[in-house]
Amino acid sequence: MNIKSLAFGLLTLGLISCHSRSNEKRQEEAETYPDIKIVGAMKNVMWKGELGGSIELDTIADKSGLYGLGPLSYLRGELLINKGKSYVSRVTSDSTMQVEKTFKASAPFLVYGNIKEWEELEIAEGIKNNQDLEKFIDEASKDFKRPFAFKLIGQVSSALIHIQNLPAGSKVSSPAEAHQGQTNYSIEDEDVEIIGFFSTEHQGIFTHHDSFLHMHLITKDESKMGHLDALEIGEMKLYLPIK
Repeated sequence: MNIKSLAFGLLTLGLISCHSRSNEKRQEEAETYPDIKIVGAMKNVMWKGELGGSIELDTIADKSGLYGLGPLSYLRGELLINKGKSYVSRVTSDSTMQVEKTFKASAPFLVYGNIKEWEELEIAEGIKNNQDLEKFIDEASKDFKRPFAFKLIGQVSSALIHIQNLPAGSKVSSPAEAHQGQTNYSIEDEDVEIIGFFSTEHQGIFTHHDSFLHMHLITKDESKMGHLDALEIGEMKLYLPIK
């Protein structure tokens, strides 16, 4: 065998080996969590005024280990699906809300998926707010395909949530118009569960343009639920999905 033939043979073996490792890595990545489904898009709601229902929640057939979030149609509330149970929150006053457990609701956009098993992670010391959490989850999920669901369980030192409450008959062609009537609620030292979806590739689809996170918070007693805007973490555990 001459030198050229030997070199070609070694190069071929190297390429086959790299291709094999690449395939194995892709298979490992594909098996880290179930697929996530996305219906509608945040940007179409905010800029095109597509406020009506793109999906009826009770048409989702498999509710086992189902998680999801989005706004209520016509931006009249917030939606959360947690462990196969669906919650709808609506504004009743500047300081009160109503949280109803029902699948009889629709959303102009929704991200959801079925997660049966979770891996518990300790949150690193110094992780306190939304920005810290985003970086931490990004680092902890380098091998994950995006998007994926996650959750946090424990106590928040403080949190700010909102519920959309667009006046009936409103037309929307900008984020400012979409957030008319939005009502904010503060939470202090409460046990909560936070359901979130993470992606570096879906800004304007189900996350805002300046974030990789979309999170909804529900208190342990299920009396308060809304879109999470700000967070100060107390004692909490992070959960990422596993196959």
